[in-house]
Amino acid sequence: MRPILRAMQLSERGAGLLPVELPLPAPGAGMVRLAISACGVCRTDLHVVDGELAGGTLPIIPGHEIVGRVDALGAGVHTLQPGQRVGVPWLGHTCGHCADCLRGEENLCGQARFTGHHIQGGYASHCLADARYCFPLAESADAAEQAPLLCAGLIGYRSWVIARQHSTAMRRIGIYGFGAAAHILAQVLAWEGRELYAFTRPGDTAAQQFALRHGALWAGACTDTAPQQLDAAILFAPVGSLVPAALAAVRKGGIVVCGGIHMSDIPSFPYSLLWGERCLRSVANLTRQDGVEFLDLAARIPVRTEIQRYPLEQANQALDDLRRGNLQGAAVLIP
Repeated sequence: MRPILRAMQLSERGAGLLPVELPLPAPGAGMVRLAISACGVCRTDLHVVDGELAGGTLPIIPGHEIVGRVDALGAGVHTLQPGQRVGVPWLGHTCGHCADCLRGEENLCGQARFTGHHIQGGYASHCLADARYCFPLAESADAAEQAPLLCAGLIGYRSWVIARQHSTAMRRIGIYGFGAAAHILAQVLAWEGRELYAFTRPGDTAAQQFALRHGALWAGACTDTAPQQLDAAILFAPVGSLVPAALAAVRKGGIVVCGGIHMSDIPSFPYSLLWGERCLRSVANLTRQDGVEFLDLAARIPVRTEIQRYPLEQANQALDDLRRGNLQGAAVLIP
């Protein structure tokens, strides 16, 4: 029998995923093939499936929080070994020679290609990946629990690094949207001794209790006023109308970091919300150095992810649960 790849594939933006069986691909030069153990379900996957991200490949297999074992090596790959456990993130390829790459800002590369958007991703039994963009992972951990670290964890970490670089006086941190990324970052903030204030959808008491369990000193609706003025606010909810609210919540000299790859339009707001040397920043993807630093930090803390497992064939259900806000923590697909 010819080896096959099982996957959940998107053929049309805005449509559901369909189960497919494809020939098992062989890795080219510099590539590896992975037998996938688990793949996290990220909000960016929703943006891909719902057609909110421009460009990309069709048909596409989504998924970019991939944990798997090296199943085959392409020519020239000497950094990984057959059977080794690795993780594959959103950033799957950069050119390596443009000005952004040479500055160490490969996340801004104009020729970047992204896993599950341009490159076939992890909602599958197997995938191909550029060996340079595979992170070695601990063998002893639960693969499904590692999966959310590959994007939710990395984006949360990069958002926090940007906030922390803005000012050394970062004691009170607000997080808007308390899901997979937030519950990971909350553990980093608690380990560093920061104060966390969580903002959720109005009436979402389950998410507020989830935030309190993860160390938030206060949790309320995004329409509420925090009991303390914030030094920084990080937005994981892709809702543009939260930007003015977050600016109003931070002190003069504070920063608001938008941690998503897509966001609804930001409404106009008075200059007074930005005045006082407040800063508004976005986060674009990640770098491999972010991955090295964060995965090392996550192991030392250690970060524990809360997940809900779904069989691969239930990918549509997992995406819908995420879309409707029915998840606490992260959804993970198991082939």
